[in-house]
Amino acid sequence: MRYEWMDAYLLKKRGVTKDYQPVWNWIRYHVGGKMFAAICLDQEKRPYYINLKLEPVKGEVFRSRYEDVLPGYYSDKINWNSIRPDGEVPDDLMKDMLDESYRLVMEGFSRKRQREILGITCCGTECYTCSCYGSICGGCNELSGKVFHAPKGKACPIYRCAVYKKYRTSCAGCEDLPCEIWRTTKNPELDEAEFEADIRQRMENLKRAYEDGI
Repeated sequence: MRYEWMDAYLLKKRGVTKDYQPVWNWIRYHVGGKMFAAICLDQEKRPYYINLKLEPVKGEVFRSRYEDVLPGYYSDKINWNSIRPDGEVPDDLMKDMLDESYRLVMEGFSRKRQREILGITCCGTECYTCSCYGSICGGCNELSGKVFHAPKGKACPIYRCAVYKKYRTSCAGCEDLPCEIWRTTKNPELDEAEFEADIRQRMENLKRAYEDGI
């Protein structure tokens, strides 16, 4: 198969799982329990199609441009497409199509569910790495932003801005990042040096999520 990088590329995306469907003889890639890509194998376990989801208009364009892009094999032929694994579709375009398939499936979930799948909060925090998680705090996604250091009974200011005011999944892509709200919303468990390192890490987490189209 031309796209030998595909498995590692997809498994690097947040929330992605992989399984093998023996009846179909497909290697499937899921996010949030929903398939967004598959490698269809023949009886010799050799790839003969790669299935992925595209916006219908884009799918039509690529089918007309590349003879190796076909209507989805054993799939909804409007939204799903099959790519020959040894064809002429450039690697960069193949990555773009896989990214879009991931994004389209993710967009089918609520914003809260997207954050849960990604394993990060709207501000890029990975709650499971916090010493307070599970003890004095149940987690931002689980508590809808009402974390232990937020005003009692209210979501933290970052959550209110991103989710309630701007209707975003997260702060990813915000031009003001890190904004004044970020600077004034501080985990009291962190000193100044730790807080600055935490901001840098959260921005990196959001950057990776944003690159995946979330």
